[in-house]
Amino acid sequence: MMPCYQLPKSQMRRFGLALMLPVALLGAFVFPTQLQSATAQTSGANRPLTIRADVQEYDAKNQVVTARGNVQMLYPARQIQATSTQAQYFSKERRIDFSGNVYILQQGGNSIRAEKVTYLIDEGRFVALPQSNRQVESIYMVQESNNDGQTATPAPKTPAFKPSN
Repeated sequence: MMPCYQLPKSQMRRFGLALMLPVALLGAFVFPTQLQSATAQTSGANRPLTIRADVQEYDAKNQVVTARGNVQMLYPARQIQATSTQAQYFSKERRIDFSGNVYILQQGGNSIRAEKVTYLIDEGRFVALPQSNRQVESIYMVQESNNDGQTATPAPKTPAFKPSN
């Protein structure tokens, strides 16, 4: 069989059309994606908060978003990234409850690992709870100071956040 780069132009066009046709036909159908994403709308002083997960549900009556499976949250206004098994965003209470292998990273390297974490948006406060007989782990980047009160060279930057799949 002749390699495709050696085919005459007319055959190359047919070959290209044959490859594109299945893609064009697939465009007519809607397939569920593995990862769903929801972003809060922005207006005025609002800032986007994006949640990605395998499954998401919205309870319009109580205004609660529930995301399950490979949850990833990105909140650039507060420089927060998070991963967990499940997250619930309570828009009336302005609170996010994360559960299941929670990892939260703030720009600058501060991080929290716990089984459950509640993030109180208006207070900018995290409340973390461990699994039974375990502990919560928090890492804070502390800038060292010299004896003369001057700040020393900052610690090396933390590697970029890469959520596990």
